[in-house]
Amino acid sequence: MTALQAVALYAAINLLLLALLSVPIGLNRNKKKISLGDGNDVEMTALIRGHGNAAEWIPGALVGLFLLASLGYGTLLIHTLGLAFTIGRGAHAYAFVSQQTTGPARIFGASLTLLVYLAIAALLLWKALT
Repeated sequence: MTALQAVALYAAINLLLLALLSVPIGLNRNKKKISLGDGNDVEMTALIRGHGNAAEWIPGALVGLFLLASLGYGTLLIHTLGLAFTIGRGAHAYAFVSQQTTGPARIFGASLTLLVYLAIAALLLWKALT
């Protein structure tokens, strides 16, 4: 597997995660008859924010992984960062879908996501400046 194929793997997994996060939103909209917004429903707010948060963080990581691969970083590094990011996003998503938004899964997921972002940024800066 090449580094770009590894990026494609994590792009596919994270895009599937993003799509899966939309399912409980749609189901709750139908069940609770909420057409737009969150209807001042706490559960709906959490589901929408879980999806929104994923939509905010996933694209940046995928662009960063793509750039790292394009700049010659190896497959192992892409797998390491991609897997860590995906685990972080999965944990974060679990926290929102399970309505445990103040629990350890959210903290772990957000922390791992941020660490991967910082690692990607540092590697991109290193490559750009050397």
